Amino acid sequence: MSIWQIILLALLQGITEFLPISSSAHLILVPAWLGWQDQGIAFDVAVHFGSLIAVIAFSRREIAAILREWRAWAARGAPAGPSARLGLMIAVASLPVAALGLLLHDTVSSSFREPQLIAVAGALFAILMLWSDRRPQSITRIREIGFRQALWIGCGQALALIPGASRSGVTMTAARILGMARPAAARLSFLLAIPVITAAGALEALSLAAAPAVAHWGALALGMAVAGLAAFGCMGLLLRLVARWGLWPFAAYRLALSAVILL
Repeated sequence: MSIWQIILLALLQGITEFLPISSSAHLILVPAWLGWQDQGIAFDVAVHFGSLIAVIAFSRREIAAILREWRAWAARGAPAGPSARLGLMIAVASLPVAALGLLLHDTVSSSFREPQLIAVAGALFAILMLWSDRRPQSITRIREIGFRQALWIGCGQALALIPGASRSGVTMTAARILGMARPAAARLSFLLAIPVITAAGALEALSLAAAPAVAHWGALALGMAVAGLAAFGCMGLLLRLVARWGLWPFAAYRLALSAVILL
């Protein structure tokens, strides 16, 4: 890959990973439209690792609070505080996508990459996103979610295995349906990304280890850095946009992209 391909693909992954517009769809469509060869598993692992570092850095306060209360809970048997319960809810919400991802990994990789499917999924979930964003905002803090809500959000997250659905999009949509305020839904989506990206990156790394290829370390390092910086900036941008405008700009973009694909 040329340096400009590396930068463009890394920017694309970093920008779309946390915006509710489907990173997988863009990483399938853009190289196909431009006639580029597949970037390879090693590059995918690198840019996902960059996004993972970015979301950990962005959510460092919530993560530190979760780990601190877990440590106190384990060491002294203290009652689980709100941050410790939030950590447990994140684990619960990650179970459906982990189970379905392992079960359907080969099918998703081979059969769920058709542009028509991406277009239909993008449009359907855009309409659902618009409907969910009209729901009242009764839960303003992510620590207020319970077991049942976490499980429903986790089931929604599992639908993101379909390219075009968008992991951040479906988690924010599910959270809004359950009454979570827009900024809280976005922050919860960031935290839910950590176990998902970690697991997906581990699966890709195992695939890479099974069929090792020559690694271009400079290209991988550049892709990781660009994706990480883009992802970090986009998380702050997303919080400002959803607080002011809601989810409709992203839904409108998804509907327009679906129309372009179908046409």
